[in-house]
Amino acid sequence: MFQLDKIKQKVGRYRIDFEPVGRRGKCDSDKSLLECAHQLGINIKSVCGSQGKCRSCKVNILDGKVSEPTLSEKEIFSSKECDDGWRLACKAYPLSNCKIYLPPESITAPQRTQTEGLEIIILPEPVVNSYKITASPPSLSDLRADAERLLELLNVNNNLSCNSIDIDIIRDSFPKLREWGWTCNALVRKDEVIGLSLSERKLGLAVDLGTTKIAGYLIDLESGKTLAAEGIMNPQISYGEDIISRIARAIQSPDDAAQLKKLVVNSINEMAGGLCLRTGAKPDEIIDAAIVGNTAMHHLLLNLPVKQLAESPFIPAVKNALDIKARDAGLQIAKGAYIHLLSNIAGFVGADHTAALLATDAGKIEGLVLVIDIGTNTEISLVENGEIVCASCASGPAFEGGHIQYGMRASAGAIEDILIINDEIQYQTIGGASPVGICGSGILDALAQLYLAGVIDKGGRMSFDHPRVRPNGKCLEYVLVSEEERNGQEAIVVTQSDIRELQLAKAAIRTGIQLLLEAKWRTEDDITQIIIAGAFGSYINVDSAVASGLLPVLPSDRFKQVGNAAGIGAKMALISSSKRLEAQNLAQRVRYIELSTAPAFMQTFIQAGYLGTYRLYGGKRVEINKE
Repeated sequence: MFQLDKIKQKVGRYRIDFEPVGRRGKCDSDKSLLECAHQLGINIKSVCGSQGKCRSCKVNILDGKVSEPTLSEKEIFSSKECDDGWRLACKAYPLSNCKIYLPPESITAPQRTQTEGLEIIILPEPVVNSYKITASPPSLSDLRADAERLLELLNVNNNLSCNSIDIDIIRDSFPKLREWGWTCNALVRKDEVIGLSLSERKLGLAVDLGTTKIAGYLIDLESGKTLAAEGIMNPQISYGEDIISRIARAIQSPDDAAQLKKLVVNSINEMAGGLCLRTGAKPDEIIDAAIVGNTAMHHLLLNLPVKQLAESPFIPAVKNALDIKARDAGLQIAKGAYIHLLSNIAGFVGADHTAALLATDAGKIEGLVLVIDIGTNTEISLVENGEIVCASCASGPAFEGGHIQYGMRASAGAIEDILIINDEIQYQTIGGASPVGICGSGILDALAQLYLAGVIDKGGRMSFDHPRVRPNGKCLEYVLVSEEERNGQEAIVVTQSDIRELQLAKAAIRTGIQLLLEAKWRTEDDITQIIIAGAFGSYINVDSAVASGLLPVLPSDRFKQVGNAAGIGAKMALISSSKRLEAQNLAQRVRYIELSTAPAFMQTFIQAGYLGTYRLYGGKRVEINKE
């Protein structure tokens, strides 16, 4: 209190820059960073109501000076985290101009676009290059065809060896050459002319084609700068929330397969148009594209057969990177442009994981590192000294709200954070709206908090003795928000069945981690870092993941949440031809392990379903106490 009183005696006004949301403005020193953020329209979480009892509003001080850490902050953060600038926004007050980093998990859902990720600056090495040409018009003494005239001039003046021109360019752009006075920019990809234009801009489109969401990025290929980004829902959800349902529809009906492709292509085209509109560009200025997605999304986009993906041994039709004309996939960008599709790894580990490995620099990473992308299908890679073993876990949709009675996607009114202190429930909803359900991060919090509060035991069994537990006719349920609190509306509850669904999901992921470690003859204690990627993984509370047994017990500084690594990897491959080659080499280096064939699979899966903090050794669980 003395510290705050002292601050209030001399109020300063400072410029606060919040990254990566790019919001900045002036704030008074008697306002906490949390209040400053809210004043600037940035919705940072605050589950405990600014009491400093949770980590939900954690921020990192990149530059500038703030008030000294409070006792509650010293209890929540390790001394190393404090030294590294981690603070609670509700307890830190600016004492100078500051630059503040907001990790994705501290931002409420409305400001997440599913595109956020740690930006990596790389040297642009675009696959498509532009060359200014001015040709002499044909005459009776120079009867060369337009194509030969163009190629000869381009090759001689620029020391190139182009030998072809895209047929659509000959059809559509050659008549314009005369209007342009035979002066234009020739767009060259390897030995092919893929475009003629008066525009000086070279734009690219990177897409992370997820099962649930699609993230798109419009890139300036000269600078590598992201001009605009957008995240949208994948419209294929109407054909099934999980990928197996969509594969089944595609197998049963060619018309459904065509419709699944059409839905995605239309969405990407609309997204590209919207991104261009925001930057004053046109879709035909997009001269290159890179797309990543899981193997099934990749195959459905390209009209490749998917039946073998649903049948053992789950083999993809193609694994290697592909370069196809954008128009052949239905994309409405520059007529001669190509799409680069990164390499798949296995039937259920696709190019999105290849992109995540690229973004996390897996080929050069030091130590024993886990790269995890948590979702309906969770991909896990264990990396050590350039060697990579990988597995896929059928974790199901529970952590994304599927098969949970009051589960929902992240939208207004979804409970996204939960804290139980002395049997008192504190929660935060998206947008501060009245609660209507629970989204993924809140579901994981509920599992951990109910276990820590003694409402459920380590086996997941709900205790009937708790005052908020009641029977519902089928099983027991825990009342999270009562009918009275909802003004007579139906209560929001967590049921015993919900707990079982969550246990199955977490068991699948923890089993994948353990069996990969055993494949390398290593233990959880040997892990130097766990990199958590993907939309859901980036917004979960790591403490809840550890407390529930989803992730191993390790010091907090060994966990790193990196946002949409697949999207960042797609951008890297779009910007740099060297990164495309690196991604291909990474995919070829990965050794895929089919978990169900491991002798200890079932025993490990059963043990991994238990809640709490423990170590797994050879399918056996050893309880530990987490301080």
